[in-house]
Amino acid sequence: MLICGIDPGIGRCGYALVELTDGNVKVLSYGCLETPSLLSTAERLYVLHQRLQEVLACGAEVLALEALFFNKNARTAVNVAQARGVVLLAAAERGIPVAEYTPPEVKQAVVGYGRAEKRQVQEMLRRSFGLPDLPKPDDAADALAVALCHAQVARFTERTRQGGEKPV
Repeated sequence: MLICGIDPGIGRCGYALVELTDGNVKVLSYGCLETPSLLSTAERLYVLHQRLQEVLACGAEVLALEALFFNKNARTAVNVAQARGVVLLAAAERGIPVAEYTPPEVKQAVVGYGRAEKRQVQEMLRRSFGLPDLPKPDDAADALAVALCHAQVARFTERTRQGGEKPV
């Protein structure tokens, strides 16, 4: 299963592509899609859409996305919501199902603790994937974390379906 993890943002949108095969998860690529700040919001959203289409063209079978949470900064929340809408549109255009996870669910899946610090998440990603360094920037690391979260859920779901483990 090819999983695309996304950390939406209008200026910088993190993405990660991971492959789940026979219970093993492997990183294919991760990084950030950036839009020029000199463009209007509409133009930035268009550029983001175009770049997302390029990422999704790899054949992603599912898109994992952090559920929207409200930030104290209303402007940031609106920009993230707009970028998130573009992500959902790009997935829908390609018929890719979307799985959403809250930040505590992602941290729980990656670190085993739902209130883990960002550095702890990055260190667990480095260890889990055998990366030489912590994944950077933060947006790319967050996208990698949500992709790994979905891989963990998919593995558990498959084992449960096969009768190997019973849900609690």
